[in-house]
Amino acid sequence: MVVVHVVGSYQIYAMPVFDMLETVLVKKLHLPHGSLLRLIVRSAYVAFTMFMAISIPFFGSLLGFFGGFAFAPTTYFLPCIMWIAIYKPKPFSFSWIINWVFIFIGVFLMIVSSIGGFRDIYVSVSNYKFFS
Repeated sequence: MVVVHVVGSYQIYAMPVFDMLETVLVKKLHLPHGSLLRLIVRSAYVAFTMFMAISIPFFGSLLGFFGGFAFAPTTYFLPCIMWIAIYKPKPFSFSWIINWVFIFIGVFLMIVSSIGGFRDIYVSVSNYKFFS
């Protein structure tokens, strides 16, 4: 399940980086735009991120720590806040209460997952060896 999540989210976060790198190479360095440039740039970026993930032994813990800040808000409570802001339900109506319950659960999950990721890094920091 974690692999499926990381592979999917990697694609989402890497696409803007791919676009930025390709745009800089085409506009600033005047390289020809095409499939070969895309293949080289994207392969180099994936190789670089793979090297970083392998060289940093606490990469999984970092995913948990930063995922708490990024994944929890965008998944759990920001949609509820946006829904309340757009539809402006009557205070203390059923939909208003349900959305606020999900907001509190999302904030709680964000805090707990970030603390858990930080704790994992803190507990294991003495055992980490780079490139192991």
